[in-house]
Amino acid sequence: MNIDIDISKVTLETERLILRPWLLSDLDDFYEYAKVDGVGQMAGWSPHKNIEESAQILKVFIKEKKVFAIVLKETGKVIGSLGIEEVREKSMLASPLKGRELGYVLNKDFWGRGLMPEAVKKVIDYCFTDLDCDFLLCGYFQWNHQSQRVCEKAGFQFYKQIKFATRFATLEKTNLNIIYHPKKEIKK
Repeated sequence: MNIDIDISKVTLETERLILRPWLLSDLDDFYEYAKVDGVGQMAGWSPHKNIEESAQILKVFIKEKKVFAIVLKETGKVIGSLGIEEVREKSMLASPLKGRELGYVLNKDFWGRGLMPEAVKKVIDYCFTDLDCDFLLCGYFQWNHQSQRVCEKAGFQFYKQIKFATRFATLEKTNLNIIYHPKKEIKK
């Protein structure tokens, strides 16, 4: 079962990052990484064709109130996004457990620095502590070894293999992973 969410007034901080709601003024930073070949494909979407496409998606982020902008503290630059998305996995939707699914993207210039695991761990803590989620899901395409490492570092465990229909009309073998609330007795 999906838990209700509204991050419009939430700001989270880690050692190197600020996770906050998106602002219209973030458009240039968003487009900078969303247009780069190889970034969106890791999450199942094509590079943005123009800044207008990024502007439309940014407005959706703001309206839906479920996607954090990932800001590098050192510079104030938005370098990625981390969404607390609705669960689509049927077996979890039929369960009385409450949860969400995490999805993330990072500017290619910042890959390999451990920033995404840092952000994901902070959002996991927020979801369990503030939202009282029972579980979180996170998936990655089997060929996406960077996202696999993020899931491993954040403590997710393999749940099941699925096929995911991407926005560029491919069907990708995907490992769906789960993490349960560490302080709850949850029957799995």
